[in-house]
Amino acid sequence: MSPISKDFPDHFETERLIVRAPRAGDGPLVYAATVETLAALRQWPASLPWATAEPRLESSESFCSNGEANFRARTDLPMLIFSRADGGLVGCTGFHRMDMDASRLEIGYWCRTSRTGQGFITEAIKGLITFAQEALRVRRLEIVTDAQNTRSRHVAERAGFILEGIQRNERRAPDGSFRDTCVYVTEFDISRKLHG
Repeated sequence: MSPISKDFPDHFETERLIVRAPRAGDGPLVYAATVETLAALRQWPASLPWATAEPRLESSESFCSNGEANFRARTDLPMLIFSRADGGLVGCTGFHRMDMDASRLEIGYWCRTSRTGQGFITEAIKGLITFAQEALRVRRLEIVTDAQNTRSRHVAERAGFILEGIQRNERRAPDGSFRDTCVYVTEFDISRKLHG
């Protein structure tokens, strides 16, 4: 069943995090985190082309208000990651490129610079796995990342994803170079394929 016709919550909690859909008014929080993290995000222009533009408060607010509308419409499921301890914005994540006919979702994520190295993104991704299985009932989750983005790849592996394959020269960066792309998938999908 497509999530468009399903009722499911717009948030979940883990031990240290609250992960929820963006809301109108969240723009200043996203803007501050983006500005802080811009140098790290711009290392991967083929994967994160939006980061090549100069951040603007208006753009961040538009992302949040549009994200809220898209989440309600079930056309895209962006989510923000907050610390339960201090309420600060840790980063962004969510389910994208949804193909409900194939029961497949892609997870994206980034962590603000001041919150890296604390395991927050791995914890959020593990929460997304549970949310996808229990609330969305999908069979396949993917993480797609630049082959040279070792931090992103380590997050996928720590969260229990396995490398399904590397697509050679799959993306073209703004400088014209071609980039290899890693596709990670959840183990519960692999086991269902093997035993189903």
